[in-house]
Amino acid sequence: MRRLLSARRIAVCVGVVACLVAFAHVRALVASDDKRRCVADTHEAARLLETGSAAKPQGAATASAPADIKIVSYNMRWRGGEELRAITKLLRDDPQLGGADVVGLQEVDRRRKRSGSVNAARQMADELGWNYAWAAAPNDGTKRGDRGAGEDETGVAILSPHPMGDVTRLVLPHAGPDCQRRAAVGATVRIGNRDVRVYSVHAETRIPVERKVEQWRAILDDLKSHEKTGRVVVLGDFNTIKEKDVRAARRLFTDAGFTTPFADDDVTWEIFIVALKLDWLWLRGLQPTAHGVRRNVTYSDHYPLWLKAKI
Repeated sequence: MRRLLSARRIAVCVGVVACLVAFAHVRALVASDDKRRCVADTHEAARLLETGSAAKPQGAATASAPADIKIVSYNMRWRGGEELRAITKLLRDDPQLGGADVVGLQEVDRRRKRSGSVNAARQMADELGWNYAWAAAPNDGTKRGDRGAGEDETGVAILSPHPMGDVTRLVLPHAGPDCQRRAAVGATVRIGNRDVRVYSVHAETRIPVERKVEQWRAILDDLKSHEKTGRVVVLGDFNTIKEKDVRAARRLFTDAGFTTPFADDDVTWEIFIVALKLDWLWLRGLQPTAHGVRRNVTYSDHYPLWLKAKI
């Protein structure tokens, strides 16, 4: 009897999740096409791009590049307070996640009440002694009322102990429901005497796969202006919630000369009984030597990805 009840509960959960996904998909088709309600990004651009360095830098500059580098990607889901400090400690001390040369983060709050009204990227960079770049998409006032007066945005970030330059904020094409926009941030990280072009991406969930591909392609389009930098890292939350999304992401980046050691069925997001591959870490001009998904880090509904690569 208990097994039967458990099976029924699982069936109900699966049915509810399927209905929610279908509803979100239908709603996205309507909302993302409502051009009249969604405004263009204009004067917000400068305010929604921020770069900086720690007051007491701890990253040692070296004349030559190391033999290999470590890269971490994590959708931290707007953590704050003790959880934010715990994540920062992992990035400093953890055997797999700690001491990275490049960290790409998604859902990074800047002055939001839900995460303690802190500038998360700046706080993490200060505590690590690193450099950072943070960017967000515009809020045109038509999104859901998930914030109060004076609150800021949620965006993406790149952190590194190495110097960063040529920082680019990208507002991805195609708004989701309620004119929800998504962003990516790119930066050229100078590791010893080698440059690595890095992008941290947070794509939209509730749009058709064809439009997701156009969001991902926006990264490749920006990369055309950095062709001299042969080493490239594209990481982040691609929101590949369906198998056809996963296939489309692999096809797009493989055709563009990228590789990844992560399999298409590697679980990077999990809630209740639903487990999906939403997060990616793509390389070009770098050879991976080790990688993993840290599923015992549960501050977010996503899991952090880590990778070592020859430079």
